[in-house]
Amino acid sequence: MTLKIEIDSGAGPGGAPPYEQVRAQIAEQARSGALPVGYKLPTVRALAGELGLAANTVAKSYRQLETDGVIETRGRNGTFIAAAGDVVAREAAAAAQSFAGRARRLGLTEDEALAVAREALRAAYGDPG
Repeated sequence: MTLKIEIDSGAGPGGAPPYEQVRAQIAEQARSGALPVGYKLPTVRALAGELGLAANTVAKSYRQLETDGVIETRGRNGTFIAAAGDVVAREAAAAAQSFAGRARRLGLTEDEALAVAREALRAAYGDPG
């Protein structure tokens, strides 16, 4: 198993910036198990060089992944995939609970709340058309 990241430099306006592409691909590989818990990630500089990106771009991705609980940095020992599955699921469930409670207090029906949630998801993930 190895880290596989592809940067779409032709993403153009509206496309995901490189740091988000790196973040999303590492997060997905961790979530799917392609990168198991404890897998050691390359250093920021090494990954930046491999991908042809600025070190700050990769560092931004790593910071976001660490904030999200997907990776953990162990000082000079390196950066590793964290046991984040439960954390991610709990945070997503908490966000959904919060949204559901707020939608109900606003008087939305279940169908109206689902429509609002779908629109927000389309905006966040990109609407394929």
